[in-house]
Amino acid sequence: MIKTRGLTHIAIAVKDPDRSFRFYQKLLGVKEYYRDKNSIQAQDPGSHDVIAFERDTKLAGKPGGIAHFGFRLQSPKDINAVAKEAKKAGGKVLRTGEFAPGFPFAYISDPDGYEIEIWFE
Repeated sequence: MIKTRGLTHIAIAVKDPDRSFRFYQKLLGVKEYYRDKNSIQAQDPGSHDVIAFERDTKLAGKPGGIAHFGFRLQSPKDINAVAKEAKKAGGKVLRTGEFAPGFPFAYISDPDGYEIEIWFE
């Protein structure tokens, strides 16, 4: 077994890296730290993991075996703002609920159609 620091980033194919970055910036507060003509890399404000938005109009929004990716809330009370913030940022709510009492979740889609789980545990 090799020792790692865990999953550090995900790269997703998008139609428009600027549009995708703005969506995640508005929804989750990601911060840009690298850019070139076909990609933007952004860190999340919590653990500083990375989302790379890579221009690829042919693959954008196609899951390719990835069902969804998730972000863990700091407080279960924050789930109430997810739908509102997702819509304001340009996404849509797919479904909401609780895995168990006190463990809420919301699945939303981003502008390219990727499914994102926002949840508390």
